[in-house]
Amino acid sequence: MSTAPPTLPPRRAVDGAVPAARASARLAARLEHADPGVRRGVRRLFTLVCLLPLLLLLAQATVRLKQPCLPLLYGVVVLAGTIAMFHLAYSRYQDPSDHVLPPPRRQRAGLVFPPLPAEPTVTFVLAVKDEVDGIEACVRSMVSSDCPRLRVVVVDDHSTDGTAEVLKRLRGELDIDVLHLPRNLGKKHALVHACRDVTTDVIAFTDSDCVLAPDALRRCVQALVRNPALGAVSGHCRARNARSSPLTRIQDTWYEGQFRVSKAAEASFGSVSCVSGPLAVFRRDAVYNYLPAWAQDRFLGAPFKFATDRQLTGYVLGQRWQGRTLKARHASSPFVTARDFPERPWQVGYVRSARVWTDVPARPAPLLRQQVRWKKSFVRNLFFTGGFMWRRGLGPAALFYGHVLWVLAAPVMAFVHLLWAPLHGHGGLTLLYLLGVLLKGCAWGLAYRLDHPGDTRWRWRPLMSLFSALVLAWLLPYALLTVRKGVWTRGAA
Repeated sequence: MSTAPPTLPPRRAVDGAVPAARASARLAARLEHADPGVRRGVRRLFTLVCLLPLLLLLAQATVRLKQPCLPLLYGVVVLAGTIAMFHLAYSRYQDPSDHVLPPPRRQRAGLVFPPLPAEPTVTFVLAVKDEVDGIEACVRSMVSSDCPRLRVVVVDDHSTDGTAEVLKRLRGELDIDVLHLPRNLGKKHALVHACRDVTTDVIAFTDSDCVLAPDALRRCVQALVRNPALGAVSGHCRARNARSSPLTRIQDTWYEGQFRVSKAAEASFGSVSCVSGPLAVFRRDAVYNYLPAWAQDRFLGAPFKFATDRQLTGYVLGQRWQGRTLKARHASSPFVTARDFPERPWQVGYVRSARVWTDVPARPAPLLRQQVRWKKSFVRNLFFTGGFMWRRGLGPAALFYGHVLWVLAAPVMAFVHLLWAPLHGHGGLTLLYLLGVLLKGCAWGLAYRLDHPGDTRWRWRPLMSLFSALVLAWLLPYALLTVRKGVWTRGAA
C-alpha cells in the first residue's frame, strides 16, 4: 500500500479565466511589502468602501426607528452586527502564522508569556469510532504533515466495523501510535486517555472525517511560536465533499464565512470562542490541566457527552477566572498533579492559511442531527463561557453576547414572521423578513466572491441563509428540551 498522501481539493475552485484574481493577488503582494501603517490604512479604507451600501442601508433603517418596532429593531441589530464583523475581519485580522500580533490593550501591562522553542515538539491526536471507510485518508494526511518533531497518536474507541484492522495495518506502514480501547468511552474520554502521557509543547486534535493540507499543522504551530500569548488556534475548514449535492455546496460556502469572517473578527481581539475540531491546536501549558474537567463535564446534573470544542476553548479563554476552581475540582487527577501550570489570560486565534477539509452531511437528516448536537453544545457552553466573557473586554463581549442573542432570537423571529404574521394578515412582514434574510446572505456571498474572484459558488450562500431561517432556527427549542440526551455519532451520509 502506498503511503502517498490523498489528493486534496484545491484551495480555490475557480471557473474560467481569473484576471480579477491575478489583479487582486498583485495588489495583495504590493501591500505585503508596504509600510505596516500604510497597509492597515489601505485595508480599512477598502473595507469601508465595500461596506458603504450596507452602512447607508443601516442609516436609513435607523432613521425609521422613531417608534418601537421589534421586527425592525431586530433587523437593524442584525445588520449592524454583520457590518461590524465584516469590518473587523477584513480591516484588522492578520494571519498569526505570518505576523507577530499586537497584544490586546488589556494585556499589555507587565504580562509575560513563556515563549515556545523555535521547533516545539507536537503530539497530534485523533479519536475514531466506526470510520472504516474514511479513516485511512485522515491518518495519512496527518502523517504527511510537514510539521517537524511530530508524534501522531490514534485512539480507537472500541470500533466494531473493521476500523481497528485498518489502524493495525497503518501502524505497520506509518510512524504512528495506535491505542485500542477495550470498551467504548466516548470521544472526549478517548482523546483525554490518549493525552495521559503527553509531554510535548503542543497538543493538536483533528476529526476522523477530515483531511489536512501538508502545511496546515505547521502553520498553526508557527502561529503559537510567533505569538507566545496565543494559547490555542483554529485552522480554516471547508467541505471536502462540496460537489456531492446542493446541500453540501451551501454548507461549503457557509463554512468559508464562519471561519474567514466570524473567526477572523473574534481573532482580531484574541478571543476566538470556538477552536473547531477539524484542526484545534493548543499549547500544552494552556490546556493540559483542564482535560479532566472537559472529559467529566456535567450539565443539568447529567454527564455532557458531546466533545464540545467550545467548552475546551472556554477553559483556555477563562482560566484566569475559572482555572483554580476547575483544577481544585480534579485535584487528584494526573493531569493536575503532574504539573500545575499557571493560569494566564491567554489569547485564542485563527490561522486562515491552515487548510483542512471535512465531510459535511449530504442529506437533510444527518445535517439536522449535526445541527441539534451543535446547538446543545452552544447551550451548554453559554452557561460557562458566558459567565466570564464580559471580563475580556468590550469587543470580545459584544461579539460573543451578540451572537448569543442572535441565536436565541432566531426561533422567536421565525415564529413571528413565518407563522404569526401570515395568520394575522401581515404577509408583507413575512416578505420583508425573507428579503432581509436574502440580503444578509447576499452580503456573505459577496464576501466569499471578494476572497475567491472567479469562483461562482458564492451564489449558494444566500440559500444557506434561507435554509437557516426556514429550517435550522426551529432546532434550538428541540435542542433545549433534549440537551441531556446524546451519543457520539459521526457521518456525513
